[in-house]
Amino acid sequence: MSRTNSDSDSDSEADSDDAPIRIALVCVQNAGRSQMAYAFAERERAARGLESAVDLVTGGTRPADRVHPEVVDAMAAVGVDIGDRTPREVTVEELRASDYVITMGCSADDVCPAGWAGDNRDWDLSDPDGEPLEEVARIRDEIEKRVAALFDELEAAD
Repeated sequence: MSRTNSDSDSDSEADSDDAPIRIALVCVQNAGRSQMAYAFAERERAARGLESAVDLVTGGTRPADRVHPEVVDAMAAVGVDIGDRTPREVTVEELRASDYVITMGCSADDVCPAGWAGDNRDWDLSDPDGEPLEEVARIRDEIEKRVAALFDELEAAD
């Protein structure tokens, strides 16, 4: 697996074909959709033995104080514990170093740095904050499918 993004002004290891692919999973609050996507991406990466080939980062543009309780409950229902996670701010440097920036339903126009040449995708998912558990579970299941499809695509491109 090799990186798809390179910065023409840099000769760093991050630009070599041996550097891991970096995926940033971003949302405004980093308290719901991006936390679920990150947890599923960690699981996919481990299940496929891609720990050295794929770096993951998650964050928000205006992070909340905590992961939404209904999201923690929905993930626990499928055996994934994210109860100890704390939303964090994603940095421009993290985004600039990413090959893929996946947003969860918020525009990437305000997220991706100017001149960034990576692959941006907006998964356009409903916000689970305050939603009933069955709606959060529906969103969770959609995120899980999209994460698996992304990893399928990365493996096929290798």
